[in-house]
Amino acid sequence: MGSIARTLANSISDTGTVASGVNFRNLVINGDMSIAQRGTSESSVTTGGYKTIDRWQNVGIFGTWTISQSTDVPSGQGFSSSFKMDCTTANASPSAGNQLHISQRIEGQNVQYLKKGTSSAESLTLSFWVKTNKTGTYQVNLRDKDNTRIIGQTYTVSSADTWEKKTITFAGDTTGTFGNDDGNSLECEWFLGAGSTYTGGAVPTSWEAESAGDRAAGLTVNLADNTANEWFITGVQLEVGSSATDFEFLPYDVNLQRCQRYYFDTASVVNGEAGSGLGGIFTFKAFNSNEAAGYNAFPVTMRTNPTITVTDNGGVDGKIHRFASGDVGSSVTFGNVSNSAVIACNETSTFTTGEPNIYGGRIRANAEL
Repeated sequence: MGSIARTLANSISDTGTVASGVNFRNLVINGDMSIAQRGTSESSVTTGGYKTIDRWQNVGIFGTWTISQSTDVPSGQGFSSSFKMDCTTANASPSAGNQLHISQRIEGQNVQYLKKGTSSAESLTLSFWVKTNKTGTYQVNLRDKDNTRIIGQTYTVSSADTWEKKTITFAGDTTGTFGNDDGNSLECEWFLGAGSTYTGGAVPTSWEAESAGDRAAGLTVNLADNTANEWFITGVQLEVGSSATDFEFLPYDVNLQRCQRYYFDTASVVNGEAGSGLGGIFTFKAFNSNEAAGYNAFPVTMRTNPTITVTDNGGVDGKIHRFASGDVGSSVTFGNVSNSAVIACNETSTFTTGEPNIYGGRIRANAEL
């Protein structure tokens, strides 16, 4: 058993309840926003997806945004980074189906100890630090993706441009069990803006069958309504029980490995700096003058077989870089499993049969939920 798994196993008592003061009590990965393999900033964002900080997804964006890893953090709390949303093109009148929120998705096999769907279902407490110029009422939800159920609460930002800590407790759910697999079972979402499709119901303060109109029913703000608007979050912790404990800081390398289960970028590993410079070095062997192949092992086993893309050191998609002769790879293909990738490269009359060559390239493997 690996060190992470062993520590987690030792943290669960004989009754199946996570003990206090131990590692890995936080269901959220990278809640301190310290890992950003894809890069520290992305501008002109108009679509959802994983943009900068690992494990944090933007969903259903309207307006235009710069999304970044910021150094603006609550003073004296031990954090060095926060997740920042900065509106650069406003949309003050979203259409009915528009939504603006961030979320983190959690594997079902990581939440079995919550005992969901039984009479012993555990309550959960969510805590986080938030800062924004846009005061008002916001909504945060937990969504059971296996059984299409939801529970939510509102929180109020009282003071503009001031870090505030929020703590919200959600009751346990005695209906519907989580799948014991690597799929998306539990999702935590923070709404920042929404059209009428998502605001026409009532805040789901107890577990219920999910209704779209309830997901942002308590929201009184639209973060997209002015280019002066910005929103920061850090110190996110979701844990068993009815009270919040101090944020659980993990060593940087442990936090990185947990993120690499979902996304791995050789540029981050080689440089220690996301998204730039030398991506990785590996050996390709030529089978004939037209074909060569190389092997790259991932640092951790990924959640599932990832989608792989490769870029040479000059930024050319679908290419690798042979240091003796420049870019090669008119046809680059991948054979991959959850712990490694085999990269095959075709280039007419370029290779010498049996010859090993040193190549470089940025490999990105994506197994996000």
